[in-house]
Amino acid sequence: MPPSDVMTIDQLSEYLQIAKSTLYKLAQEGKVPGQKVGKHWRFHKDAIDTWIKNTDPDSEGMPPQRPTP
Repeated sequence: MPPSDVMTIDQLSEYLQIAKSTLYKLAQEGKVPGQKVGKHWRFHKDAIDTWIKNTDPDSEGMPPQRPTP
């Protein structure tokens, strides 16, 4: 997997338009697929895309979307 397919919490926040604090919480609870490397979270884009497709938007695993400005 190319390094560009691995995202930081900042990149994932921008990609999903979800607050970093929400993503940290979801990652720590195991609700979003990610791996902690040392003290930093890393997320594989393919796993995130699959998670989005397979997650019920009304479940706690998928936070509500921010309204677009």
